[in-house]
Amino acid sequence: MKRTILVFGLIAGCIVSFLMVLNVTNCYRQTDYDTSLWLGYASMIIAFSFVFIGIKNYRDKHNQGVIGFQKAFTIGFWITIIASSMYVLAWLIDYHFFIPDFMEKYSAHMIAEAKSSGLPQIELDKKMAEMNHFKEMYKNPVFMILMTYAEILPVGLLITLISALILKKKAIE
Repeated sequence: MKRTILVFGLIAGCIVSFLMVLNVTNCYRQTDYDTSLWLGYASMIIAFSFVFIGIKNYRDKHNQGVIGFQKAFTIGFWITIIASSMYVLAWLIDYHFFIPDFMEKYSAHMIAEAKSSGLPQIELDKKMAEMNHFKEMYKNPVFMILMTYAEILPVGLLITLISALILKKKAIE
């Protein structure tokens, strides 16, 4: 089981990390945050398809075609943890070494978007204060790590839940 988790976790982690770096680099150059958001989640779904493949592989090749929900979920959970951790590590490296002004550009984009939406000045001021607060909080490494996990972990856990439900298979007596 450990080998299956490690192999499929590393595959999913490499895919999601590589696609995230490509996507962020493209977004950083073109500042197309909306398209980047959708591409980011699509890349997570592609990478987390290896949760399904990993559970199925373990069930069919190592467990005589049988697996309960709990074991399937456990395998998927650990694959998700490995892939998500690789994603967080890739983001930290990318952010700190290659795009350290990403939050400045992102907050400027969000404020410009709020201005163009025709918000009243009081709402615009709230949005600016919110973005400034977020930028300050993002300077804290613990907050940055938690926010990055919050991006990817729910997607992986949802796919793990769905995969475990689909792939559970009881022994025929």
